[in-house]
Amino acid sequence: MSHEGSSIKSIIYAFLANLGIAIIKTIAAIITGSGSMLAESIHSFADCGNQGLLFLGLKRSKKEPTPEYPMGYGKEIYFWSFIVAIMLFSMGGIFSIYEGIHKLSSTESLTNPYMAIIVLAVSIVLEAASLMGCLKEVNKIRGNQKFLYWLRNSNKSELIVVLGEDIAALLGLAFALVAITLSVITGNPIYDAIGSIGIGVLLTVISYFIGIKVKGLLIGKSIPADERKIIMKTLTSNSKIEKVYNMITVQFGDNTMVAVKAKLTDSKSIDEISENINICEQEIKNKLPSVKWIFFEPDNKE
Repeated sequence: MSHEGSSIKSIIYAFLANLGIAIIKTIAAIITGSGSMLAESIHSFADCGNQGLLFLGLKRSKKEPTPEYPMGYGKEIYFWSFIVAIMLFSMGGIFSIYEGIHKLSSTESLTNPYMAIIVLAVSIVLEAASLMGCLKEVNKIRGNQKFLYWLRNSNKSELIVVLGEDIAALLGLAFALVAITLSVITGNPIYDAIGSIGIGVLLTVISYFIGIKVKGLLIGKSIPADERKIIMKTLTSNSKIEKVYNMITVQFGDNTMVAVKAKLTDSKSIDEISENINICEQEIKNKLPSVKWIFFEPDNKE
């Protein structure tokens, strides 16, 4: 539950920051005519909608299992995270590139560029605060794990998406600030157009990597190798298990499914076999609380 709280907090931080920034940047884009500013405002509004979708995904992923969906709805957060990655690519990246290309042929100079610079500077502060809030929640979850290790192996797709959006937004704001500043110094609006294209490329790259990460979870990625080793060690160290033939793990949101095929030592009755399996399953769940389902198949051949 605390992990879910961290995700909700990160989404709220990002939503409030992006909503305020989007309103400020839209006003500034209208006044200044900045392509980079317009691209950034579209990006911020898209982020607000994205956070709404993530919140929806979190809520729906907690629905109880049904006969039609016996493993629950845990994977639904992966689906909505993937949709957000697509929206970040299309509404953010592609539009920004299009706007930049369109501006390349423009000879109009920016109006009130200093206002744009002030707005961008304030937006950078707000976006940095949102990113710090997200990193704070990430650090609560990852504990002693190295950051890159957590990023590769985490099943918290909503946190990864928010983190990617915050990083993209902060770098995008920096691009826009540099572009407008160069346009002011040189008097050439082409730098503003280049800034829009740069923001679009940045969003496209980040959305691609987010999409690849979430795709693995959506398809049915196993739990991290160190957790698989814990399960395997628990099985092989059990005196009632002679040999483990196969073990499969699949992540369903915050929950994990484990399937085991193993040869048991000689048992005198069905009741004894069942008791040994139940004890083994409980040991696994005690060591890995995320394990919700264990399907144990006793067999004498692979």
